[in-house]
Amino acid sequence: MSKHPTLLQQFRSFCFQNNATDIEKAIEYFAVFGGMGWNVDLSKPLEELIEEKVLANYRYLHGDITKITQSNKSYHALLTALASGDRREHSAFRRAGLQRREGEESAAFLIKNGLLVRESSQEEPADEHEEVSDRLIFTAPFMRFWFSSVSPYYKGIKEGNFAEVKERWENTRHAFFDPVYEGLVIALVKQSFKEDWVSKISSYWDKNGEIEILGQTKSGKVLAGACKYSKSKANKSELTKLQEKCARAQLKADIFVIFSKSGFSSEFKKEKSETLRLFALKNLRSLIDDLSEKDLLVNTNKKY
Repeated sequence: MSKHPTLLQQFRSFCFQNNATDIEKAIEYFAVFGGMGWNVDLSKPLEELIEEKVLANYRYLHGDITKITQSNKSYHALLTALASGDRREHSAFRRAGLQRREGEESAAFLIKNGLLVRESSQEEPADEHEEVSDRLIFTAPFMRFWFSSVSPYYKGIKEGNFAEVKERWENTRHAFFDPVYEGLVIALVKQSFKEDWVSKISSYWDKNGEIEILGQTKSGKVLAGACKYSKSKANKSELTKLQEKCARAQLKADIFVIFSKSGFSSEFKKEKSETLRLFALKNLRSLIDDLSEKDLLVNTNKKY
């Protein structure tokens, strides 16, 4: 994974290049256009930019992408399954209609050619006979957008009919940004632990459930976290649900972390302590503090 820029590095580059100041808008536009090095006018509505930069240039973008994928149907099926599913390797094989061997060969090709990276669950399974599927993650946010919301609707797009792709986007955009938020929240949590710094952090999943954030500090303290993206403020029930998830996974956490895009109830704020860290949308702003030209990544992609 080290040969690819991290999500945070890509995000900082995107924000510097496009003079982003509104953190929510920056995240949403980055989730669509990130990783390509394009100039993006953040004053324009996102849907207008999608039509202008992506749909209107479909033929050229499709040509560029198929040079990497070799127009292989299995590769495209897997990429579409990953872009619209839970990102777990074996469920994506099923969703794509691929036998395991074919799926593994496709995944290996796409990793080798830089479209995907592999991510393992942060915790080994309690049962050594239980196989926990890896996740396959897009290296560039734009590629996830392309294979979830553009590529499957190529017939209409090629004919200049964008109705189907626009309907798909309208129905899925609410949850589309969540994985990018999750990745940036993990970066924020890592950044926020100064003295007892975080030595490892990612996500945990097994066949029974998922914990969005699981990490360990230098001193060995285990931290577990949850992310809430709805318009309602988070209350103490979010902590209770997270504690129940940890219990089911037989994980003992020393520190709990809750991210809530819409903030927290006044009662829950009072619970904040060294063992309960609360983060809201405004806290993500610290990820793009002190941007400078050194944050700008070099991209060789064509500009659209």
